[in-house]
Amino acid sequence: MAERETIEKVKNKQGIFSQIQNFFTLGYGTKEDLRELDKKLRDLYYADLRDMRHVWEDIYLAALDANLTASSSDFKKVIQVLDRVVEKVRHADYGYASLMDRKGHIREKELARVFNYDQALSKDVESMKDAVNKTYSEAEAENWTNVSAEVKKIKGLLLAFEDKWHEREKQFRPLEI
Repeated sequence: MAERETIEKVKNKQGIFSQIQNFFTLGYGTKEDLRELDKKLRDLYYADLRDMRHVWEDIYLAALDANLTASSSDFKKVIQVLDRVVEKVRHADYGYASLMDRKGHIREKELARVFNYDQALSKDVESMKDAVNKTYSEAEAENWTNVSAEVKKIKGLLLAFEDKWHEREKQFRPLEI
């Protein structure tokens, strides 16, 4: 979805107070609404990732009980990456710029671009959730050969998601002159 479409959708959902605020503050209400929508989306991602971590702890404990020491470092690495990603999502930049910001103000277009970027990441979060749930099912069934392959897959998915999250700030401040 293009930034303009996102901005128009937000403006169409605004009440009379927000429209008046937009008029007198040059679009501040729309920017606030975009920030709030993005915050809610990131909160949903945070909750999903936190839940994945709890499920992963159960998988790790089941692997330890089964004396699966060969790949325990992979299990730990997934926990470390999950913790890191969870905190990055939780404390992500949300598009405020101070009045005297040398890099320039963050406008509606950039906020809409970030919101669209964050929405596109939902596919990645869903694929990670599916992979963790599949691994949990395999661990419950004690199919440890399948679990070790899934662990590497999940680690790869998490690292790819983390790389995409690093690209997120470029959506706020493109490298244009």
